[in-house]
Amino acid sequence: MSWTGAFGRSARVLLYGIVHGLALTRISPNYLTFIGLVINVIAALFFGFAKGEDHWRMFLWGGLTIIGAGVFDMVDGRVARATGQVTVFGGFFDSVIDRYSDVALFFGLLVYYARANRFFYVGLVAFVMVSSLMVSYTRARAESLIGQCKVGFMERPERIVLIILGALFEYWGAMAPALWVLAVISTITVIHRIRYTYQQTAHLPAPGH
Repeated sequence: MSWTGAFGRSARVLLYGIVHGLALTRISPNYLTFIGLVINVIAALFFGFAKGEDHWRMFLWGGLTIIGAGVFDMVDGRVARATGQVTVFGGFFDSVIDRYSDVALFFGLLVYYARANRFFYVGLVAFVMVSSLMVSYTRARAESLIGQCKVGFMERPERIVLIILGALFEYWGAMAPALWVLAVISTITVIHRIRYTYQQTAHLPAPGH
């Protein structure tokens, strides 16, 4: 077995152990989802309170905190299935909390760049925040019309990974290029979904007909 295979197997065993332990507590998966939001807010505070030449240290802590939040993001659905607590509301609640988590992280970055008087990046973060929300909105709106719209690349996992990488490697100024990648690819994803939905709805009758 390769080392990557061994690592993957170990990660799955660890994840299964966490899910099994949480399942035994009979905790509501919605609580786990909410805890993930709280942890992301803490990460946002690390970003917002970062300052000076040593700001990368706070970014590092923020990146590690987001990884911690990701654990809850991975286990809430699994715990729901393991304990028979899967509900329609649970899926809805998870999606809503994910949007709040995203906004919290971007808001933390907004505060950091504003306090550092880097107003161009304040605008860039605001643009990334809006485009990220539009990635989710275009999919949700399209799927209310055509059933499925999974085209495009920049979904939430990819966004979170980029933010984590930017935070962990901010010592070398990684957050700025991460934001540029998010801005460009999120915009491309939104345009792709608009075009795809247009193509899929072109043959459909107008509402009321």
